[in-house]
Amino acid sequence: MAVETIATNRRARHEYHINDSIEAGIELTGPEVKSVRGHRVSLAEAYATVENGQAWVVNMHISHYSAGGYAHQNPTRRRRLLLHKREIRRLDRDVQQKGVTLIPLRMYFAPSGYVKVELGVCTGKREYEKRETLKKRDEQRRTEQAVADHFRKR
Repeated sequence: MAVETIATNRRARHEYHINDSIEAGIELTGPEVKSVRGHRVSLAEAYATVENGQAWVVNMHISHYSAGGYAHQNPTRRRRLLLHKREIRRLDRDVQQKGVTLIPLRMYFAPSGYVKVELGVCTGKREYEKRETLKKRDEQRRTEQAVADHFRKR
């Protein structure tokens, strides 16, 4: 069974250097899981924190499930991440360093059927580094196009 990606944070790869990544479970309510199955999730403004020995994801937007009944919850509420204690301690130690943040990179269904979040231990890019990344990507695209055109002419 393949991994089904629910949402990705494309902006994170532009804004941050991703030093490390870790897979975490996430604690959701029933209607939230239904919304996640409908891909109604946004990771754009989300980040993760470690507080009191627990990891939390903040500002992840999961839309209301229309058939969810009367118990509507805040779509951007804090949701607990399910990690082992040693993983939480390691993430806490990493985040204590200056300029390091935890960013959710993508949300997906694992082969087991559970919703998982890929967290990145990230450091921010400077403006000139972002421009360099764009230049490299553009040059790579041009090179691939030139190679494709060369073989197409044959």
